Amino acid sequence: MDISDTVIGLFNDSFPPVLDGVTLTVQNYVHWLTAMGYRSCVVTPWNPEMPVHDGFDLYRFFSLPIPSRHPYRYGYPKADPFIWRKLRRTPFALVHSHCPFSSGRLAVYAARYHDVPLVATFHSKYRTDLEHSLPPWMVKRIMRRVLDFFNAADEVWIPQAQVEDTVREYGYKGRLTVVENGIDLEMENFAEICRFKEESRRQLGIGDGEMLLLFVGQHILEKGVDVIIRAMALLRDIPVKMAFVGTGYAVDEMKAMIASLGLSDRVTLHGVIRDRDVLKRYYAAAGLFLFPSFYDNAPLVVREAAMMGTPSILLHGATAAEVIRDGENGFLADRTPESYAALIRDLHAHPQRIAVAAQGAAATLTRSWHAVMDEVVQRYQDIIERHGR
Repeated sequence: MDISDTVIGLFNDSFPPVLDGVTLTVQNYVHWLTAMGYRSCVVTPWNPEMPVHDGFDLYRFFSLPIPSRHPYRYGYPKADPFIWRKLRRTPFALVHSHCPFSSGRLAVYAARYHDVPLVATFHSKYRTDLEHSLPPWMVKRIMRRVLDFFNAADEVWIPQAQVEDTVREYGYKGRLTVVENGIDLEMENFAEICRFKEESRRQLGIGDGEMLLLFVGQHILEKGVDVIIRAMALLRDIPVKMAFVGTGYAVDEMKAMIASLGLSDRVTLHGVIRDRDVLKRYYAAAGLFLFPSFYDNAPLVVREAAMMGTPSILLHGATAAEVIRDGENGFLADRTPESYAALIRDLHAHPQRIAVAAQGAAATLTRSWHAVMDEVVQRYQDIIERHGR
């Protein structure tokens, strides 16, 4: 089957205006599929703000806000008869779900109704998400459904090899395929990156001898935002400033912590930056990207920072740190303010170590979405052909 004659369905529980790594992945999938001449549609819960969807269809279904995880919403497809009709009328060649919850259930339905293959990508540590807001008995019940979802897929993809540990821990015993994510912040060479970094520092008002530290992502405690703030309290004697970009349930707690530690002049919460060109300048202006998270599997933000010549500090033993060679393309610390602060202090005193890791990160952690999607489309074709035999 020629997939250009049919539709690729991309299912996820978040899409703009909600911004996170999985949303960005789905955005790039649909952007590049459209650019490559393929028909595609995104299926996602309804949001009051309608995102731009030029060149592809956007199917949204009934949803309600999740109070503990603003701005996320939970979809209720059983309360929306129209979404089922749309799925039945769409000539899918393949459906690819990036989430096992409400949109994932719709993906299973669409795949079975049209007898087409279902691809499922395991992006997040779902149990951790659920444990934040639900009682243990409910978490156990939902995790059984998550496992049923992945068992229903024809192929399960993971964004890097070490994610297999988490998938197996959840009980999945099937075959796994590593399909990396890409980045959309491309630069020609490292010399261009260095020039852009200097220009960005000037534009953002970063003084000579001053180091900007950066975090981009959900502002939730699972990502270690509190570790970063407490580490900053131990670095008052060196010229470093911290910028947080994003939003999440922990924002108010972070603001209170910053105020109580007297860090308001050194730590800034910028909120969500939707303009990718502006975000690119923050990545470039930063000396180090801080990411003390055991929660994430394969964070795009670490690769985006790498493309801008900014190495990251991740955690010893974290799934996300699988790609990091300590001192060569990034750095590793323990998940304590003391460990993080000690490493930042040492790197500030030895900037040549940062320069080495910056070049290594740009060389080893960056792959364009265009290259990724060439691989994805070939995999789609192979899966469709196998399914039709």
